Amino acid sequence: MEVMNKILSGSDATNRRLEFPAGSLWAFPMPDGRNSVEFVASDIHEQQWRLKVSVRNEGRYSKPWLKGEWGDYVRQKQLRKGDRVILTMNDEENGERIYRISAERMLFGFWYSIDEQQ
Repeated sequence: MEVMNKILSGSDATNRRLEFPAGSLWAFPMPDGRNSVEFVASDIHEQQWRLKVSVRNEGRYSKPWLKGEWGDYVRQKQLRKGDRVILTMNDEENGERIYRISAERMLFGFWYSIDEQQ
């Protein structure tokens, strides 16, 4: 199930955090009193990335962010503004959630996997 499909902004690609779509928070239930959830997402090469979704405690809007090893992921995949990142989630029969992350770049009007080029 797709959790997030986002075209990266300049700050997403250069900062150590990604502005996470608020509409995707449903996939990360946060225990009462907490403002973040850590999870692991695997890429196509089965490399695991430790990530964290955080929301601010104050203010009118939750303003979620994706942090953790996001900056490392950006550097390894050489992501830039305009690339697309897709995060998916599958609920296993044992109740465990499996997350996958992938990146794509548009070339000549078509999206191509960045992971498959590495």
